[in-house]
Amino acid sequence: MGYRSRAAFKIIEIDEKFKIFKKGKIVVDLGAAPGGWSQIAVEKVGRGNVVAIDLLEMEEIAGIKFLQQDFLAADAPEKIINLINEGKKTTRKCDILLSDMAANACGDARTDHLRIVGLLEEALHFATQILHDDGVFVGKIFQGGAGGELLQAFRKHFKIVKHFKPKSSRKESSENYIVAMGFIG
Repeated sequence: MGYRSRAAFKIIEIDEKFKIFKKGKIVVDLGAAPGGWSQIAVEKVGRGNVVAIDLLEMEEIAGIKFLQQDFLAADAPEKIINLINEGKKTTRKCDILLSDMAANACGDARTDHLRIVGLLEEALHFATQILHDDGVFVGKIFQGGAGGELLQAFRKHFKIVKHFKPKSSRKESSENYIVAMGFIG
C-alpha cells in the first residue's frame, strides 16, 4: 500500500477507534523514522501540519517538516515550535503528539522494559511543553509498563486515558498504546 512500515496500520486503527486526526490539526511525531505514522498523519491533517523528529535519518515525505535530532535536547521544543509556526502569523503549539519510540533492546527484559517506560515518561514531559490545551497524546508502551505512577501522571495531565492494542500488532507482542485525550495545560 506504499506505507513505509507496518506501524502505519496501527495508527490507522488508533484513529478509527479514537478519532484523533482532523484536518488542519498540528501533529508532532517523535521517533518518526522510517515515517509510517507521519505518512498517515499528513494524509489526515494536511500538508505542512506535521513535524517529524528522529535521531535517525528519514527519507523526505511530501508535506512533512523533518528535524533530525534527539527530542530530549534542550532546544528541541523551541525548534519544533518554530517549524510548526514557519510561515504563520500566529504562534501555535501542536494538537497531537505521537510517540512510537522504542529503546534499543539490550536483551535483559527488565532493563529493556525500564528503557521503554523512561522514553514514555520523557515523551509525556515533552507533551506538557508543546501540546495545545485539549490536545491528544498517543504513545507506545509494553504490557506491564504503564503501572500506577505512570498512569497517574497521564491522568494528571489528560481528561481521558485509555489503553489500546491494535489488531495489526503481532499477537505475541506485548506492545500496547496509551491514548490520552483532553490535555489540561
